[in-house]
Amino acid sequence: MRRLAFIAPVAAVLAIAASTQAQPSQPRVSVEIGPRLQAQSLDLGREEVRRQADRLAQVVAGELNRSGRLDGAQVRLVLTDLKPNRPTFRQVSRAPGLSQIHSIALGGAAVDIEVTTADGQRRTGQFEYFTQDLRDVQGFSTWQDADRAYSRLATGLADGRVALR
Repeated sequence: MRRLAFIAPVAAVLAIAASTQAQPSQPRVSVEIGPRLQAQSLDLGREEVRRQADRLAQVVAGELNRSGRLDGAQVRLVLTDLKPNRPTFRQVSRAPGLSQIHSIALGGAAVDIEVTTADGQRRTGQFEYFTQDLRDVQGFSTWQDADRAYSRLATGLADGRVALR
């Protein structure tokens, strides 16, 4: 009887260890800021642009983790263009005639994509979303359309709709 009391806990530990090893690793998502956007960040505000890059990584990683797609992959994103819907603090401080409440613009983001899958295959693509008409600008966030671009990119990668070659 004592032998069974010892074997049962050991078997449980081994089963947990085996199931942990069987789980695929989550994709690693990194975001860089492209050279053109780095130059533009002087106007937008470097902190604002860095926060948007971090936000892009968070949204894409969250959606890929949720979907289970691209497990074990390395996803490298380069934020190449970024347009706010409302002026940033930096823009308002440099042009006092702008209003963070009343000024509105077409916004969005463009991203270059490089995915290296767990088996070593490398695929690339591009994604962009920019509002085409001021009537389509919804919400009051400075980065409303950029957030929409991040969400569309994330769901497109998660369900395979974003074309990678």
